[in-house]
Amino acid sequence: MKSKRRQARRGVATTVALLALGLVATACDGDAGSELLPGPEPVPAPQAKTELTLGVWGKEEEVAGYQRVVEEYNETSTTSTVTLETWPDRDALDDALRAGEASPDVYLASRRDLTFLREEGYATPVDELLDERSVEFGDGYSRDALEAFSADTRLQCMPFGVSPMVIYRNTDLVDFERMAELELATPSPGSSRFTFDEFAAAAEFATKPRRRSKGVYIEPSLRGLAPFVYSGGGEIFDDGDTPTSLALSSDESRDALERTLELLRRPSLTLTQEQLDKATPQEWFERGRLGMIAGYRDLVPELRDVEGLEFDVLPMPTLDSPATIGDLTGLCLNPATESINDAADLLVHMISDEVVGELTRTGYLVPANQQVALTEDFAQPALQPDRADVFTSAVRSMRVPPLLDTWTQLQRLVDGPIAELVTAPGVLDLETATTLIDEVSRQVLAPEAEESEDHDAEETDGEG
Repeated sequence: MKSKRRQARRGVATTVALLALGLVATACDGDAGSELLPGPEPVPAPQAKTELTLGVWGKEEEVAGYQRVVEEYNETSTTSTVTLETWPDRDALDDALRAGEASPDVYLASRRDLTFLREEGYATPVDELLDERSVEFGDGYSRDALEAFSADTRLQCMPFGVSPMVIYRNTDLVDFERMAELELATPSPGSSRFTFDEFAAAAEFATKPRRRSKGVYIEPSLRGLAPFVYSGGGEIFDDGDTPTSLALSSDESRDALERTLELLRRPSLTLTQEQLDKATPQEWFERGRLGMIAGYRDLVPELRDVEGLEFDVLPMPTLDSPATIGDLTGLCLNPATESINDAADLLVHMISDEVVGELTRTGYLVPANQQVALTEDFAQPALQPDRADVFTSAVRSMRVPPLLDTWTQLQRLVDGPIAELVTAPGVLDLETATTLIDEVSRQVLAPEAEESEDHDAEETDGEG
């Protein structure tokens, strides 16, 4: 029995040895005849997305449009995630930047702030970054808009919005059909020109004591009167690039002001101070008690919401040649961003026809992108105003002021005496008043020259 068990164990051992030899032989044969099958490719670790911020300002509905755009971008972008930062208006964002309380990667900026943004390192030129991404913007944007955001032969920010000042008219108070029946001066239907005589006739027609309505209100300020000065052949500044003074006392500017003030100084046609203390000009317009006001595109959505208000728009009145001013905005890149390439990609997305069209449909924006400006996204033919084309045609007559970082200070200094040109009672000595305004403006536009003159005067007094 023991002999049989020993024989069985020897048989098992022999079998195991043979199997082992067979496996070794098979492996050797495999090495000799073919390579081992490759394993799966290593899976790269997911890259963290760049965190970007987009800074904008606007009304609630306008901001909601930007939020939709950001959400759509985050759903498709594989490289970055965007957070929207908002401010109620341009001044609030400008204040936050100047105080160092904000530093968005891509942000909306007013053209009037471009000098500050460049000097403080908040903006970097965008032209080469756009060119690297094959963005062709030469034909789709007006030369004036591109030049407005250029400096040192570089495009500093990408033009985004270009909203000219126009005249809003209450079509019930300023009824051109009724005026034509009475053989009063009215613009031709569809005309892109609104003469000063037609403007005066409209103001008189809309002034109805029985309805307690006034014809027109133009803000008595530097910006409010600027279109009239330009249209009458005058200039606002003594130099288009590096001004040292306002130029309201020049013969051409003073002549334009004289013709304009002949209408605006008539208290029977415009709002009194007592009325302004009770409500804003826009509120009087919305109540149907004011025939015309000057404003920009961002008024449109608000006026559409006023029940029963019928309104349309006209170009600014023409004294000699069409002229207006406007609000220009651009999208700028912050050089301190974590990734300039990802930020540039976001900028390219924001200026695409699809995104600009979506934001334009909110009603607040006159897009600098001319291809979108000519579509129904902007015209919105089913909504007021009927003459939306006035905004796009008026862009051609916009006058762009010099690049200044002292706009706010300048306006604070001169708007008071300019307002008196319109509101001061009695006979106006326009020559003396405009000369004084120009002299006062030098305190901001040429402070060093003012200090030097004051020093020389003190020395002369001392010698005397």
